[in-house]
Amino acid sequence: MQHRPTSLRRSPPQGTSDPRKEKYNTDKLAKRIRRQTGQAIVDFGMIEDGDRVMVCMSGGKDSHVMLDMLMSLQRSAPIDFELVAVNLDQKHPGFPEHVLPEYLESLGIEWHVIEKDTHAVVQRLIPEGKTACGLCSRLRRGTLYEFARKHRIDKIALGHHLDDVVETFFLNLFHGGTLKSMPPKLLNDEGDLVVIRPLVYCRESDLEKLSRARDYPIIPCNLCGSQPNLERQNIKAMLADWEMHNPGRTKTIFRALTRVHPSHLCDPELFDFLRLQANSETLPDYSTGTRG
Repeated sequence: MQHRPTSLRRSPPQGTSDPRKEKYNTDKLAKRIRRQTGQAIVDFGMIEDGDRVMVCMSGGKDSHVMLDMLMSLQRSAPIDFELVAVNLDQKHPGFPEHVLPEYLESLGIEWHVIEKDTHAVVQRLIPEGKTACGLCSRLRRGTLYEFARKHRIDKIALGHHLDDVVETFFLNLFHGGTLKSMPPKLLNDEGDLVVIRPLVYCRESDLEKLSRARDYPIIPCNLCGSQPNLERQNIKAMLADWEMHNPGRTKTIFRALTRVHPSHLCDPELFDFLRLQANSETLPDYSTGTRG
């Protein structure tokens, strides 16, 4: 009796990774992030037919993944929308100004680099050793809003993710005494621009993994030389400790932010406690705080 030779699939040498398995895991991760991004866009009505969406590119992992996911969704979405990638070159010393233009050009989408020396303004106004993040953020936001108005932008997409939302919630809770965070969709103070956060359902750890796997051209976020945001780092450490002892805690907190009951809090501006009486003909809506 003859035996046919058996074809065996060789395993990669010990200590090396299997490229097929790596690709499978990366594709699976990308599909999950894409699904979460698409769900957030639908849940909060972030993008509408005919929108011009400005994708703010810092060069960090979050903005790279956001652009990647929006381009993927654009190819299969039932609506038509434009993507405009925008980077703000704030003239920080050592900023690799060639990196993003070369990358964005290779993607074949509309892109712009805004050059504005906000770094010099911050240096002039903020004493040495003091945190400049607040002023820098305001200058950056104003510059991006101005660009959006001139280029007929309908939505401004920022790369904040689920962990950012939860961290900001605790920063406001502990240091501001307020219950607020980063909304998925926001109307600016002037009422003419809408800011969206398509990655609001995505975990930072997933974005980091995909960024490494796809080898985006990452630009460091510490070029300004400013002190790190120590309070946010403390919040990150607190949440990491909670996650270690209670996995899933951060997602549970985020879910709580989507299930708010004003009647079970203490803000009379949100819930009409004065009109709350037994056997009243018109009662406030307990679940939403809507006044009857």
